Amino acid sequence: MKNHIKKEGKFSYLELGEGTPIIILHGLMGGLSNFDGVTNFFAPKGYKIVIPELPIYDMSLIKTTVKSFATYLEEFIEHKGFDQVILLGNSLGGHIGLLHTKLFPEKVKGLVITGSSGLYESAMGDSYPRRGDYEFVKKKAQDVFYNPEVATKDIVDEVFATINDRNKLVKTLAISKSAIRHNMSKDLPDMHTPTCIIWGKNDTVTPPEVAVEFENLLPDADLYWIEECGHAPMMEDPDTFNEHLNAWLTKRGF
Repeated sequence: MKNHIKKEGKFSYLELGEGTPIIILHGLMGGLSNFDGVTNFFAPKGYKIVIPELPIYDMSLIKTTVKSFATYLEEFIEHKGFDQVILLGNSLGGHIGLLHTKLFPEKVKGLVITGSSGLYESAMGDSYPRRGDYEFVKKKAQDVFYNPEVATKDIVDEVFATINDRNKLVKTLAISKSAIRHNMSKDLPDMHTPTCIIWGKNDTVTPPEVAVEFENLLPDADLYWIEECGHAPMMEDPDTFNEHLNAWLTKRGF
């Protein structure tokens, strides 16, 4: 899919399909390819799948915040000329989607969150991998999933490279602290955007009770579980993830 990436001004993004725009927001350590299963399933079904590369490591340190990325997302939506979109975010991407929906509710017709931060203050991970310790990083990457084999060597190598890049490590810590500061528990009851919550029953990063709290606090939310699944359901069990999302989109008339 790298061949499909478009670059326009400060925006780089993947775009496939035609129809209702679904903007996918990747997590802190997540790449665009994490959503291949979602993209391949929904692009032929009347949806325009758009995955922007979030400038997590490109913003100045003072702007490395959840709010800055939510504002960047709004600029991207304006750039694309979309009136209304469906946002789908995993982990930090879910948090960015939530905050964007709070700030620009008229732009978001539907929100999908999976393994999202925004409530649980250890959602970004309660410890940071030791630089230079590959086996430690490998174990941390495997712990994100129910099935450790999902953490391929490519994934581990990418995480290892990120945390051994001083600039990226500093930015990673900055956005993690911003996510903790930006707890949204008081905002959610006022957010009436239809929301789909898809959660791994074995998520150890944002445990199942976080999903239940999201469902309880959001006025118009539907919660779907995936058994034997960790923090990134769209990677670990894309078929079930797509089944749940498709059912929700159909139910909501999206």
